[in-house]
Amino acid sequence: MKLDLFDYILPEDRIGTVPAEPRESARLLVINRVNLTIVEGRVGDLVSILGPDDVLVLNDTKVFPARLFGQKESGGKVEILLIREDGDSWWAMSKPGLGKGKRLKFKAMPADRQDLSGEIIDNKNGLVKIKFDKTGEEFKNIILEIGKTPLPPYINSSLTEEEARERYQTVYAKYEGSVAAPTAGFHFSENLLKRLKERGVKICYVTLHVGLGTFQGVKTENIEDHQMHSEWFELAEETAKELNQYKQEGKRIISVGTTATRVLESCANDFGLLEPATRETKIFIYPPYKFKFVDALITNFHLPKSTLLMLVSAFVSSPNTEEKFINFKSSLVGEAYQRAIDLDFHFYSFGENYIRLRGFLFYFVSIFIFGFRFLWSFRTILFVFFVVECAKYYCNYYKDNDERKFPREYPEIHSCNQRHIIFLSIGTNKFSLISSKHKCLTK
Repeated sequence: MKLDLFDYILPEDRIGTVPAEPRESARLLVINRVNLTIVEGRVGDLVSILGPDDVLVLNDTKVFPARLFGQKESGGKVEILLIREDGDSWWAMSKPGLGKGKRLKFKAMPADRQDLSGEIIDNKNGLVKIKFDKTGEEFKNIILEIGKTPLPPYINSSLTEEEARERYQTVYAKYEGSVAAPTAGFHFSENLLKRLKERGVKICYVTLHVGLGTFQGVKTENIEDHQMHSEWFELAEETAKELNQYKQEGKRIISVGTTATRVLESCANDFGLLEPATRETKIFIYPPYKFKFVDALITNFHLPKSTLLMLVSAFVSSPNTEEKFINFKSSLVGEAYQRAIDLDFHFYSFGENYIRLRGFLFYFVSIFIFGFRFLWSFRTILFVFFVVECAKYYCNYYKDNDERKFPREYPEIHSCNQRHIIFLSIGTNKFSLISSKHKCLTK
């Protein structure tokens, strides 16, 4: 499969350089993969979109200040990005490239702090292996003093180092080890997580330390020739049991970000259940990969020709949907990206979210009064919407009743004739409601 199939054009002014404040105010696109609609809202709307039959899976890795600025013995400047620990040494990216035997020094500021020195002991696959003169907790403490937050190169941010350490981090970050953040989680505040729990949404955590496997670009003409770098992850036994139980109960597994997705798919067996593991993964997901465990995905907008874009392209194409993947631009998610560009959405790490929902047997749009909760029984809902689906006229069905169904103070809802996205899964003895206070973007 050719790399050019995953290309698109993004104006530079669409790249997010400042995080949303508050976090949940970031804009959101909701993609319906069956009736091919896209609706717009805010991340905070997830409180009304999700419910007791939903499970969020978050990556609780923590970014550490892995970017170091130092000098060679010759006095020349050097920049190091620590990637992963290997015994008492570290693999890293260097700028400029460095050969074996080169010695480096990283000065602390102010001058009364401890300096750090290191020597290049290996060089392989574009990475250098550095043995530092400090190890363990002493090394970590020095890194916290002299290291810088590794913001992506496309972010020309005015954030101070103190601000970057706070904002280039999820509020639930716990275990240090990442050189890049699981950015889909940026938009979840402590308050939003609390409200989701109160709503009945289940929340589980996995850990994947983000490294080159996530953010390294693809340079091969054929994507099958791309070699993924390994990334360390952990899926605890208790978490695996809990998620398997939710899956068997028919709950919807929603992965927050591509890193959490890669953990779940790495651990899913041929029976669609998770096996606990603590290891490294090189899983590379692209069309026509069949997802084994993840039902829905919340993620940011990704770079052209990236492995992340390939993953989300696989999620909305065959065999996961009826749509055969031809190229990114002509796909449903490609259309969503273009809509986001047209609507001035921000892209990449400090950009906004979109959520893709896996299709079930029936997945369609209907209309209800803003703010009302459903008090009908499951049988009543099933009967009413089964009739609507069979009629195939769900949009026109309510057209003559707009004045009765919608208050006049919500003209945007009148204009698009869309209020709630609802899907029913016949055979699982359950229903789920996706409620959205969104503007309609497609008919």
